[in-house]
Parts: sequence; structure tokens; C-alpha cells
Amino acid sequence: MSKKEYCGLFAVYNHEDAARLAYFGLYAMQHRGQESAGIVTWDGTGIREQKGMGLVPEVFNERHLGKELKGRIAMGHVRYSTTGASLIRNAQPFLVRIGGKQLAIGHNGNLVNTLELRQELEASGSIFQTTMDSEIFVHLLAHYLPECSLEEAIQKACLKVKGAYSLLILAGNKLVALRDPHGFRPLSLGRTGNSYVLASETCAFDLMEAEYIRDIAPGEMLVIEDKNVNSYTVGTPSPCRQCVFEQVYFARPDSIVFGDVVYESRKRMGQILARESHVDADFVMPFPDSGNFACLGYAQESGLPMELAMIRNHYVGRTFIQPSQTMRDFSTRVKINPVRSMIKGKRIVIVDDSIVRGTTVRTRVKKLRELGAREVHFRVSCPPVRFPCFYGIDFSSKGELIASNNTEEEIAKFVGLDSLHYLTVEGLLEAVGNGDSYCKACFTGEYPIPIPEAARKSCLEDELALSW
Repeated sequence: MSKKEYCGLFAVYNHEDAARLAYFGLYAMQHRGQESAGIVTWDGTGIREQKGMGLVPEVFNERHLGKELKGRIAMGHVRYSTTGASLIRNAQPFLVRIGGKQLAIGHNGNLVNTLELRQELEASGSIFQTTMDSEIFVHLLAHYLPECSLEEAIQKACLKVKGAYSLLILAGNKLVALRDPHGFRPLSLGRTGNSYVLASETCAFDLMEAEYIRDIAPGEMLVIEDKNVNSYTVGTPSPCRQCVFEQVYFARPDSIVFGDVVYESRKRMGQILARESHVDADFVMPFPDSGNFACLGYAQESGLPMELAMIRNHYVGRTFIQPSQTMRDFSTRVKINPVRSMIKGKRIVIVDDSIVRGTTVRTRVKKLRELGAREVHFRVSCPPVRFPCFYGIDFSSKGELIASNNTEEEIAKFVGLDSLHYLTVEGLLEAVGNGDSYCKACFTGEYPIPIPEAARKSCLEDELALSW
């Protein structure tokens, strides 16, 4: 799998050690973004902040958590860019001053009408500090706030924007959480003692032994202030279209996302995959770690033994000393490596969550062939990804997607497989349940929100750049 993650949001309201809880919440969701991290707190008179590039433990230390980030309300964000360059000024939460008041905002998702809204706002005098689509919300709020409350300003802003967004907004002692009307991105509410917590994934609750209460509903704005929790509706009522890739790949398997346990969803994907495409083999194995749970389901359904014949190095950082040119494919081999004695003369079924570009899979299959594998069959626990995503997954160009221009047989030949089978769309929807509530645009090209021409043109430019 070769995709960049979304972002991760976390907040805590009314806790004596709020910053530290935010740190642990972000730590639990580090898989959602390894580019930058930030925490802001409300100390009763103003907002304090600490942001930086890198992993959560690299950005925060004991001085930040114990002394500088004071306050009983905290909000945090981990980021991997989908819109906006990899720069410190694009790190979130984004802190601004509007009408003498401070406001911090954290965004998970991607807007599709960013370009037109940015042009409109700049024409009316707005000056942008970043390249993030998240800043669109800030300028819209600044436009509406002088004449209405924060809640009303957010509601008006949500009528202007189009796309995927889960938001956390900190304004004084008021904490706001909301999801777009389609509910593309997850956001959950929990409680620990007398404190409320909010997170993109419930695995963040588990780390602090918080109770999961419920998801923030699509099109819902939840406002926590003092001892009051109020719910409002934002945006235009729309059919629910949650991102199915949360279940397939992005979310941690121990999380509850969109009301379903991710571990169980992925096992069901593997079970249905085995029913759709059983093949005689000596064993089934995953490409760790993304294929582990679908592989477990495949093994249980097919009756084939599951072997961990690929070992992942869990200590690979974001950077490492580059090898010489003679060490080909180092970046692939440094992450996972086969157990040689398991491979020779064997008929192997590999289960993974997807094939996006195909180059990494090809390198790994080539290695298995070199080690003497007799047959290599590949089973993918989601349908072919054929269309770009405009809502936050960073495979934004059709030129990056091997399945967009190649048949299953052509992909199998390119990768070097004896057979290849993708889980059908029907099989995936059966696995996740309530299939009508999920976005399937990357498989079908049917986009829940029409994509403006400017966004499509940007995607085409990405594709042309890749062709060069």
C-alpha cells in the first residue's frame, strides 16, 4: 500500500492535565499523519500553542506538557498534507485572532471548491498565510463573526464550503466539533470522569481509558461550553457518504469507526475474498501490517494455514542513511523482508489491502520468485482503485493508479503473479455493512459532491507532471 494518511484530531474539555491527554491522544493516532503535530490550550485568558514538524514525541517535551501548555481545554492535530505543502506554517491547529479574540481550528479532510472560494475571499480583502484549504474556514468565520455568534458563523461557513471536513474549533472556553453533511471523515465523542474527549478514532480513548459515547453525526455541530453540550445542524442535508478507506486501510484495527469495529470489518473482507476467489495453495500470508486482518479472515474461511513469511521492521523512521546505488530497492526492503526458508517451492497466496501504483508489490513479488516461490497468487481486500479522490486521500491523479488504465490480467502480468483477484464492490459493502452510507468514488467514479472544473484541472496537471 502506498498512500498518505489523512489527519488526526483530538480534543479534551475540562481536565486538569488537558495538554498531556492531548499528547497521548495524538500519539495513539500517529498513523494518521507523521508530517507535523500541534497542540493548543485555553488557559482562561488566552490560547497557548506548540507546533512542529515531525512525530508527536519529537514535537513535544515535558516542558511543553507540564509548564507551557496550561489550561483545562486542549486541542491537537497530526497532519499529512493532502492540500498544502509540507511546511511548518501549514501545521495545525491553525491559530488566528478575529476581532480581538483568539480562535484555533483543526481540520481533517479536503475541500473541493477551495480555489474558487480563495479567489472570492482574496478579492474581498482576505490575506492568506498558508496554502491549506483549512484556512478557508478561518476567513469565512472572520467575515461572518462581526455580525453573529460563533455557532451562526460556522453554520453560514458550512453552507459555502463543499467537500470533506471534520473540524475542531477552540474559541475561549468554547469547544466546537463538527462533521460535513456527508460525514466523509470520522469524529467521535467520549468521556473520562467529568471530562469530554473528541477524536478521529476511538483508539485514542482507549489509551486514557475514556468511554466511547457516540459518533458526531454527519452534518452535526456539537458545542461544549462550561457544563452545557448543545447540538446543531450545519450545511445542507445530504446522504451519508463515509469514506470506506477508513475501514479498508486508514483506521487502526482497534478503533470503532462509523459505528463498526475496524478489526472485524477487515476480517470480513478477507472471508468474503476467500469465498470469491479460493485457490489451492500451501499457505496464505499478509504484507504486514496493512494486510494482516484481511489475511486472517481469508485463512479462516479458506482453511489454508496463515504464515507470517514477511517480517516488518517496526523501527524504520521517516529518514535513514541513504544506501549506495548498488543497493537496489533498499527503500522497499528496509520495511519488510521475507523469511527465506518459508518460500522455496511453495504455492503462496498473498493478501493485502490494495494495489495503488503496483511498483512496491512488483518488487516484493520479484523477491519471492528469486527465493524459489513456485506460485504467487495475490488477493486484494478492496476493489480496484480506478479514480482519483478529491476528498482527502493522496492518490489524486489517475496517472498514479495502475487499475485506471490496466485490466486485472495486465496488472497480474506487470506484477509477476500467477493470479490476481480484487474484492468486488458488492463484497466490500457486505463486509462493512450499511453499504449505502459509504463513498465508493475511487472505485466507481461516482462522486457524491460534484467536482469543480478547477479541481479536475489541478488533478490533470498532476497527471501530466507524472507522465513527464
